[in-house]
Amino acid sequence: MKAQKYTKETIREIGVQNRQFPEFSIGDTVVVSQSIKEEAGKERLQAFEGDVIAIHKNGASSTFTVRKISHSVGVERIFPHNSPLIKDIKVLSKGDVRRAKLYYLRKKVGKAAHVKKRVETKKTAESKKVDQTTVAATE
Repeated sequence: MKAQKYTKETIREIGVQNRQFPEFSIGDTVVVSQSIKEEAGKERLQAFEGDVIAIHKNGASSTFTVRKISHSVGVERIFPHNSPLIKDIKVLSKGDVRRAKLYYLRKKVGKAAHVKKRVETKKTAESKKVDQTTVAATE
């Protein structure tokens, strides 16, 4: 079953404004908080934590795919970026990958199915701070 394509008009009808989610890329470990409607009209947040294995950029109907291992079974979910059900996205760690799509992780088992994490050193942290201050100074 394919998801309905979102257009700018349908997003306006739903009432979703420009969302300010953190930037994430392929291989990052993220936690997506999604609102779930339960019985008796109650609503709760459900967190889905996993690695981003694909990002499809199609304007208003952009999606990203998150994969996690739950009880030794791989689970993937495709989230529309402009979905009103997504309340929050947190980036837990950055991944060090060389591919645009990580579909090969579906065939891997155990530790081989994990994405190598990018280690931030003092030197890279300092260079990021310098870059941010120069951008702030030019504005």
